[in-house]
Amino acid sequence: MKKILAIQSNTLKEINIKTDTTLLLALEGQRKGYQIIWYETKDLTLIGSKVFIRGKKVKFFDKSKNFYKIEKTIKFDLSKAKIILIRQNPPFNMDYINSTHFLDHIKTKNIINNPTSVRNVSEKFYSTNFLRYMPDTIFTKNIKEINSFLKKKKKIVIKPIHGYAGKNILFIKKKLNEKTIKNYIKNFGHVMVQKYLHKVKEGDKRVFIINGKVKGAIRRLPKKGSILSNISQGGVAIETKLNPRELKISKIVARSLKKSGIFFAGIDLVGGYLIGDINVTSPTGLPQFKNLTGKNLAIDFWSELEKLK
Repeated sequence: MKKILAIQSNTLKEINIKTDTTLLLALEGQRKGYQIIWYETKDLTLIGSKVFIRGKKVKFFDKSKNFYKIEKTIKFDLSKAKIILIRQNPPFNMDYINSTHFLDHIKTKNIINNPTSVRNVSEKFYSTNFLRYMPDTIFTKNIKEINSFLKKKKKIVIKPIHGYAGKNILFIKKKLNEKTIKNYIKNFGHVMVQKYLHKVKEGDKRVFIINGKVKGAIRRLPKKGSILSNISQGGVAIETKLNPRELKISKIVARSLKKSGIFFAGIDLVGGYLIGDINVTSPTGLPQFKNLTGKNLAIDFWSELEKLK
C-alpha cells in the first residue's frame, strides 16, 4: 500500500498552476512515492474518536493543462495518512478554527503545520514577540488610541488582525475620518496600527522558513501607485538576498516559530523591519522563488519533513 499524503485545501479548480505553492509541494510528494488524497474542510467528519474525510484520490502532472486527474472519491480515516498538510487559504475564520479541532484528534506529529499551533499563532498578533524589530505598532479597537497614534506618527497603516493577501489595508495621513474607522472596526474588531514606512514603495521581502531554518527570500514590488506588494494584489517578484539585519531578524523569528510548533512559515520585511505578517496558515511564494533562482524549496520542505520522523 502506498504512503498517503492528505492535503486539506480549497477546491482543485482554484489552483493557479503558475503561483500555487501547494501544487509544488504535492508534486514533490508524488516523486517520493506518496498517493495524494485531496479534501476540503466540508469533507471532515468525526465518528467516535476517529476523523474521516470524503476525499479525492488525485494524481498531479507537471504541465500547464490537465495538470490533475481525480482517480476516485473515497471515505478515508485520516489517522492512516503518513503526512497531512493544512493548505487551505485564509480567511482564518470559525470554519478554519473548527478544522484544527478535528485534526487535533489525530495523534501524529506529521500534520503540517501543527493544528494547535495554527490556532494559537495569530498571524499578526504573534509579531508582538518581536516588537523591537518592528516599526512602532499598536493593537487596538479604540478610536482615541488610533487618533493619538496618528498625531504622533503623522502617517499610519491599519490592518485587520486576521487580514490576509493585502486586503482591507488602510493608509491614513494627517486626519482620521472617524466614521470610516468606526465602520472599519465594526467589521474587523481589533486591528494592527503601524507607523507608515516610506520604504514600502520599494517593496517587501518575503522570507521562507522551513523547520526553524531560513531557506531564502523573494522581493515583491508593488504595482505603480500602490503600496501593496502581495502577488495577489498585482505585485511582481524579483530575486533578492537578505542583508545582515534582515537575516538576523529572520533567524530569531524562525527559532521562535519552531518552538511554537510551526514547521513552514513566511514572514515579511520592509526596509529592514518585520512588518508583522507571519504567515503560518498557508505560506506561499515557492513557485516564484523557483522561477527566479532555479531552486525548488519543495525539495527542502520534504527533506526537512523527513527529519521529523
